[in-house]
Amino acid sequence: MSLFNVFNISGSAMSAQSQRLNAVASNLANADSVTSANGKAYKAKHVVFSAIPSGSPNASGVKVLKVIEDQTPGKVVYDPKHPLADEKGYVTMPNVNITEEMVNMISASRAYQNNVETMNAAKSMLLKTLSIGQN
Repeated sequence: MSLFNVFNISGSAMSAQSQRLNAVASNLANADSVTSANGKAYKAKHVVFSAIPSGSPNASGVKVLKVIEDQTPGKVVYDPKHPLADEKGYVTMPNVNITEEMVNMISASRAYQNNVETMNAAKSMLLKTLSIGQN
């Protein structure tokens, strides 16, 4: 594998982790939103990744396959005075788990940081290789 492939692989991984961070940010921002654009309780979103093998003709690295909605039911809270309460007085809250989202945020930011460090190491090795040729 060429050192130049490292840039493609790390770059695609950074892009994928960036999308994961965006999904986490959206989930955290809507953790208390009773309604979403469709009028129902907000559903947490998760990014699904796929590895592209290094022998692929087009590229290698990480690809975002899709962003899926978590189908677990939301928490139901009894609040008969809430305008969106059902006939029994219950309001369905989003299915966002704050603790899980914080762990996802830390994991995604660390993965992004590791890919930046990998790219910097590859760049350093390429610069050292060029300097060897100049001497």
